[in-house]
Amino acid sequence: MGGSLSVGDASERAQRTRALSDSVSGLRYVSGSRQAALERLGILRVRDLFLHLPSRYLDFTHVLPIGRADVGMDATIVATVDRVNLKRPKPRMQIVEVTAVDPTGLIVATFFRQPWIAEQVHKGDRIALSGKVTFAYGFKQMKAPFYEVLGPDDGTGSYSRMLPVHPVGEGVTASWMRRIVSAAVADRGDVCDPVPARLVAGHHLMGLARAIREVHFPQTKASAEQARRRLAYDELLALQLTLRTRQFVELEGIRPQRHVTDGPHVAALRAALPFSLTEEQERAAADILRDMAAPQVMNRLLLGDVGTGKTAVAAVALAAVADTGTQAAMMAPTSVLARQYAQKLGPLLDAADVSWALVTGATPAAERAQVAACLADGTLACVFGTTAILSDDLAFRSLTLVVIDEQHRFGVNQRAALRMKGRGADLLTMTATPIPRTLALSLYGDIACSQIRHRPRPGAGIATRVVPPENVDLAYGAIREAHARGHQAYVVCPLIDEKDDGSELDDVPEAERSRAQHVHSAVSTAESLARGVFPDLSVGLLTGRMGADEKDEVMGRFREGGIDVLVSTTVIEVGVDVPNATVMLVFDADRFGLATLHQLRGRVGRGDFPGTVYLECAAKRGTPARSRLGALEKTSDGFELAELDLKLRHEGEVLGYRQHGGISLRISDLASDEDLVEWAHEDAEALAMEDPMLEGPELRPLARECRERFGVYFEEVERA
Repeated sequence: MGGSLSVGDASERAQRTRALSDSVSGLRYVSGSRQAALERLGILRVRDLFLHLPSRYLDFTHVLPIGRADVGMDATIVATVDRVNLKRPKPRMQIVEVTAVDPTGLIVATFFRQPWIAEQVHKGDRIALSGKVTFAYGFKQMKAPFYEVLGPDDGTGSYSRMLPVHPVGEGVTASWMRRIVSAAVADRGDVCDPVPARLVAGHHLMGLARAIREVHFPQTKASAEQARRRLAYDELLALQLTLRTRQFVELEGIRPQRHVTDGPHVAALRAALPFSLTEEQERAAADILRDMAAPQVMNRLLLGDVGTGKTAVAAVALAAVADTGTQAAMMAPTSVLARQYAQKLGPLLDAADVSWALVTGATPAAERAQVAACLADGTLACVFGTTAILSDDLAFRSLTLVVIDEQHRFGVNQRAALRMKGRGADLLTMTATPIPRTLALSLYGDIACSQIRHRPRPGAGIATRVVPPENVDLAYGAIREAHARGHQAYVVCPLIDEKDDGSELDDVPEAERSRAQHVHSAVSTAESLARGVFPDLSVGLLTGRMGADEKDEVMGRFREGGIDVLVSTTVIEVGVDVPNATVMLVFDADRFGLATLHQLRGRVGRGDFPGTVYLECAAKRGTPARSRLGALEKTSDGFELAELDLKLRHEGEVLGYRQHGGISLRISDLASDEDLVEWAHEDAEALAMEDPMLEGPELRPLARECRERFGVYFEEVERA
């Protein structure tokens, strides 16, 4: 902003800045019905409206006459409607054809299954059309283009500028949304910048007030992108500072436990390992032990693809707790995985003379009472469990290490509840869900990261094939061949039973799924396979709705070879280890994200026998769903797939945050904003070192911004 500000100007700007939290009801053109429509879009405050960015822009700086809009090119034209025709070639097929003309020619815009367009567009209207130009039946055509009827009050003049197209819903049109935003920017957009000027200038970012104007009403595409980047940086910086401030408050006044990391239990456990740790595993273990020995509370994330040996690294940390004379808790998302950890790590801990126990929802009351007594008096060093260990009857004498596996599968409150059982306990979180670096920095910005990329024992490998429904017999044949060789198989379905609508299980947006009428459920699939396809084999069923003891019984039978084909939902996605299973069939694979499918296929090919995964999908070749699944055929690198998944989907969907109430970023594009993520991470770290609670005059506006954007996390801070 050029020129100097008077005291009055500064006061008005400060007032406008505070008014960002005001209801949109005070804005021009926002009546009761339009306010309700905005609220349905999540726009409650002035700030929400400013952050409701256009989904695209009509580039009226490059409007082409119809005669110069060449076939095959994407073009924006402005023309006059000559004719509107509603056709019904089939009973359920409705087509609207809009013929538009200008002095250079004629073009026909075709809209499918949108009969209401015939009521919204009339002869003589001035209309903007944007889409790909094709040629058919002797005329230039656009199929399903973006369109907007341009009225005299659009302010577009000669249309020699960028026209924003905001996301809208029932009760507010694109033109009304543009009018509301325009008025709000004019009346309330000249706000103070909460980010210190040294950071804005250092990164050559656009000023906030200008960014608000340019992102909604840009002069050029380049200025729109510069404005978006500025707002994205603010979002990332606010998130980073919120995470760090929350961590500071949680740990304030707490004396961390400095663990003994070179004691006899650690040495005995290392000696009990049936293999030597790889270089990557040693590096991760060293990171963890260094943090545990430091005078600060550890907050570390261990990233490792399927089969990279995170469990062995965690075991070293558990032994260090025993050397310190304190206690550790390891929480898994499922009883199957918790029991598996006990079975794998239990013998190692026994060899290292470290006492341990397992607690799940299926643990008998008498056994649970005994575990509770030993935890309370300190005679039990380590407990494995599910969320069952969060109950009030289990109290630790001295809990100094918390290990949480697949932490994004737990709610924020569940993770916090476990840490509250040992205030100031070191925290180690682990995940086999490959996370792109930008995602780790942004969503786990307050956590140090260690990474294991390579498997110490690569196994015999996995082949992945995408098959259409008509070729699913190929998978059935592979399952039979595997059984003949003494091996087992998984069959995975997206639904539990036919009553499910799949709304909680779908891992990808509706638009990216195939249009198959039937979606497989585990219950009906298990019945049909046992009755028709594999009547001579033992077919088992495992779903998330089964009780913990029933799940354990089924997995025990499968692990021991009593079940030949296990039909399951994604409950087997994490940690299940049955080396004898060599074939997997995933029905309706387009219902799952790449990360989920990668985790699922990690259940086969884990031992000395190669694994084969069949991804059944009704989507046609060339569709987004089929292309996404094709990536799994080409690579087995989980981190490479995670980067691709991030480009295809929202960051919250990659980790399943839609189902678990985590943070969601509205503006940032983590697939392309890597530099902004780095800047925000570094800047937040530096600011938090200067002023952890953001209480100084320079950072107070930033603290307000953090609270406004991520209020729920600040409420947690204030409650703490």
